[in-house]
Amino acid sequence: MTERSAKLVFWAGTLVSLVLFLAMTADTHRHFAALTHADRLDERVVAGKRAFELRNCNDCHTILGFGAYYAPDLTRAYARVGEETIRSRLERPAQVLASSWRKMPQQHLSAPEVEAIAAFLRWVSEIDNHDWPPQDSEARWRASTRRLLATAALSPGAALVQQGGCLGCHALGESGGRVGPRLEWIGARRDAPWIAAYLADPQRFTPGTSMPALGDVPAAQREVIAEFLVSLAPIRGREP
Repeated sequence: MTERSAKLVFWAGTLVSLVLFLAMTADTHRHFAALTHADRLDERVVAGKRAFELRNCNDCHTILGFGAYYAPDLTRAYARVGEETIRSRLERPAQVLASSWRKMPQQHLSAPEVEAIAAFLRWVSEIDNHDWPPQDSEARWRASTRRLLATAALSPGAALVQQGGCLGCHALGESGGRVGPRLEWIGARRDAPWIAAYLADPQRFTPGTSMPALGDVPAAQREVIAEFLVSLAPIRGREP
């Protein structure tokens, strides 16, 4: 190949790459409003973003690929832990995260700021960003949970979870609410004795939580529920 031919190949490749890049960028911007659900971007969400930036939350957390990796990624935090958990951690980090080696600072947020940041994180979690980040993949949750529950659905623990109305607040696979953390996430982070103790007296671990105490449920049944939640850990893998 001559020098002239090499230059032609280089410039042709560069030009084609540039055209493709510009075309993909234009296409992304064309769908941007739909992908980000811009119609849900209200004043409270904007206020939450401003509070998030004012408190320098990105110094420890990553969100939409931007920030540090000292603390958990917040892109899908709302889907992962639910609204109540987000609020309690913002309001009382020292109490809620007392057993964690990470030390989330007390920011002394006002009630409106807490509500706004929760709304902001909810909006971010609903952005269509091709199911990123992978550790919080909704598709992964659904697929792996479906396989596991095919055999676990008949277990005593699964039956107690359904009968106790746990899915009214907690998500599991494709079902459940978003008030509290996903059940797969709980089972991946805590062992059975801790979960059983929490079920008996949630206020001792998370003051102010709306989680009802199951102290009147026999200890053996609480242990069965705890073991079932821990059995869901293969779905998520152990998280920090």
